Amino acid sequence: MPDDFGREFWEDRYRGRSTIHRHPNPQLVTEVADLTPGRALDAGCGEGGDALWLAGHGWHVTAVDIAEAALDRARAHAGSAGADVANRIEWVRADLADWTPPQAEYDLVTSHYVHTPGPWEKLLRRLADAVAPGGTLLVVGHDDPAHPHPGDPSAPESRVTTDALAAALDQDRWEVVVAESRTRTVNGHGGQEFVMHDAVLRAVRRS
Repeated sequence: MPDDFGREFWEDRYRGRSTIHRHPNPQLVTEVADLTPGRALDAGCGEGGDALWLAGHGWHVTAVDIAEAALDRARAHAGSAGADVANRIEWVRADLADWTPPQAEYDLVTSHYVHTPGPWEKLLRRLADAVAPGGTLLVVGHDDPAHPHPGDPSAPESRVTTDALAAALDQDRWEVVVAESRTRTVNGHGGQEFVMHDAVLRAVRRS
């Protein structure tokens, strides 16, 4: 990934714009709503939309992002949500390219549209190792490069197919529950509508 996608890129991106994305990702809501709350890791939390939704539904969340500017916004949003929600979230400034979460620690590990340098398989496996036996891994990425969208800052390395996501997991250790491409219509910052293509993987670590 180019140097432009390092920490300074994301710090500038969050400093230079109004709210970018504070609502929960729709794939998170779809896949997690029926799970029993426990400990969750939100890898690449941005302004905290997913972490706040999880905490509001009873999860205790470790929310990690590379940009302190993003975490500052997330903390402010959490403060507005009230102490019951805010106290369920630990905010961590770390670069997912080299940060290793504790192994077998979380009942849910979730990551949406993360951009890190190097092969995405390395990040996926580190996140998978953080899931406790019986826990859930939810990874959502931008679908393959055939489907760019306007204003997309992502590098080719951040794009992946659902088949590739599923194939990266050890089938003896994981039960793949969902591996599919989904489309949704969103509004861009200029008000224009466009179609997003999501690669969605949900898997359960075998006990």
